[in-house]
Amino acid sequence: MSELPELQQDAITTVREFFAALEMGAVEEALGLLDPGIVWKNTSLPDVRGIGRVGGLLRGLDRPSFGFRADMNHIAAESTGSPIEEGSTVLTERVDYLRAGPVEIAFWVCGTFEIVDGRITLWHDHFSWENFLRGTAAGLWRAIRR
Repeated sequence: MSELPELQQDAITTVREFFAALEMGAVEEALGLLDPGIVWKNTSLPDVRGIGRVGGLLRGLDRPSFGFRADMNHIAAESTGSPIEEGSTVLTERVDYLRAGPVEIAFWVCGTFEIVDGRITLWHDHFSWENFLRGTAAGLWRAIRR
C-alpha cells in the first residue's frame, strides 16, 4: 500500500473543506481529507474506526432524501508540532442540521479534530442528547405545519 502524500494546507482549512464537501454531498472529496486510520467518536455512541467504516456511514447519508449542513459558529486551532502540519488540534462550535425527507433537525455540536500531515486522524463530536431531541421535535413540528 502506498503512503498518502502530505496535504499542504493549514488545519483549519482542512476542517472547513471537510465540512464544505459534506454539505455539497462530495463524500469522496471529504474522505480524501481523512487519514486511513481515522477514528470518529460521537457522544455515547460506539467509535467508528477506519476510513472504510467512516466512508460507509457517510456514503449512506449521500441520498436525495437525506441532507447535512453546518453553521460554524467558532473554529480555532492549536499546534503541538513544528511546523504546524505535524500535529494540530482544531476545535469547532457549530450547529449541525440533519435532514431526513421533510424533517430537518438542528442541534449544537462541539467538535475536536486532530490533524496529522494535513489529514484528519480524529473526529470527536460532543453534543447533548436533550438538545438533539428538542431539535427533532422542532423539526417534526415544522414539517407537520407545512
